[in-house]
Amino acid sequence: MRQRSRASNKEIVGWAMFDFANQAYTLLIVTVVFGDLFTRIIVGDAPDYRLGNLLWSLSLATGYLGVVILSPIAGAVMDYTASKKRFLFASYLLTVISTGALYFVAPGYAWLGVLLLIVSNFGYSIGEAFIASFLPDLGPPEDLGKISGFGWALGYIGGMVSAVFVLLVLGEVSAENFESIRWVGPWAAFFFLVAAIPTFLWVRERGVARPVPAGISYFSLGFGRVKTTLGHIKEHRDLAALLVSMFFAMSGIYIIITYAFIYGAQVIGWDEQVRTWMFIIVQLTAALGAIAFGFVQDRFGALFTYRLTLLLWILAIALIYLTPVFTDIMRTHFGVDWQAQYVFLLVGCVAGLSLGSCQSSTRTLVGLFTPLSRSAEYFGFWGLSMKLAGMAGLMAIGLLQILVGLKSAILFCLVLFAAALFFSREVDEVRGRRAADTTH
Repeated sequence: MRQRSRASNKEIVGWAMFDFANQAYTLLIVTVVFGDLFTRIIVGDAPDYRLGNLLWSLSLATGYLGVVILSPIAGAVMDYTASKKRFLFASYLLTVISTGALYFVAPGYAWLGVLLLIVSNFGYSIGEAFIASFLPDLGPPEDLGKISGFGWALGYIGGMVSAVFVLLVLGEVSAENFESIRWVGPWAAFFFLVAAIPTFLWVRERGVARPVPAGISYFSLGFGRVKTTLGHIKEHRDLAALLVSMFFAMSGIYIIITYAFIYGAQVIGWDEQVRTWMFIIVQLTAALGAIAFGFVQDRFGALFTYRLTLLLWILAIALIYLTPVFTDIMRTHFGVDWQAQYVFLLVGCVAGLSLGSCQSSTRTLVGLFTPLSRSAEYFGFWGLSMKLAGMAGLMAIGLLQILVGLKSAILFCLVLFAAALFFSREVDEVRGRRAADTTH
């Protein structure tokens, strides 16, 4: 069994640079710019945009479905053939090419947008699982929380850096500014292409490749190893319980990541300046939360941290829904005549603190529960759980907002985070780490 020794600082930075680079896709395509552009301008079914929202959910959910199907099998092949970097590079190129092609999506070509979103989101999402599979090799258990938190924090900084060009050069999301803002896809692709180069230069492939038996395909090999792992899942009951809890938590997080800025535009009705401030606030608080909670993870345990972030998420969802109520209370009882969009900025602080810290703590827990010899395979299951959650969450919110509108549908997230907290009771961090250390 390989020992969990700490990697060099250079390699850790190289690993974290992939988070820095791919955040351009998360932020500019999924969260802030292209989602709003697609629903309001490209599809443009005003006044409630329910068809645009549904197509948006379907596109991303279909990309996640591809990850659900292929991630564990790809992970098993990567472990057996020591080919993590090659698989990561393939996902990176697929994301860059399909994201750059979003330039050609215009009003009247929503179908092209759907196709490119499916492909680019698949490439980005499966790449998340591939890069995460390197984490267990980067340090001993007591350091994984800080390393994971550093990666998430650097990712949010990358998001801010990538967005400067959009804010200063490309401008607002509007029909009048379409010829400028359509460059958001090529810009996100270029940023990802360049910023991820240190990952491929500095991160090591530590596994030892084994030849594939004659007459066995890669798919059969991967499927067989996954089947073996599932057959021994009782030995990793805490990982299994964590993945169930994560399913509910990540369903809620994917809804918020995907719809937060759409919610701001459609429900809160914010202006361009407030949208910019929300972006800055969320990125800064998410980076701060990822770093601070990384130290909390290593001091009090990743499981404790995960549960704490779930409580923060429940609070954040309640505040999102009650923003108009708080606005009226402040005006009536305190004489503070703030618009709802400014109160919404305060809500963004709570959501931001929860965002990076929750995802980082789950990545740390999977790293702690993962045998080094099967890290890509087990992180394939992490990717499966996350993307199955994303697929289910986005499909649910897409249908709910058709029935009751986006404002009421957002309360579904509160139920999801409460369910995640409930199922986390079955996880024992010490027992899960012990099972990982005794698996070869």
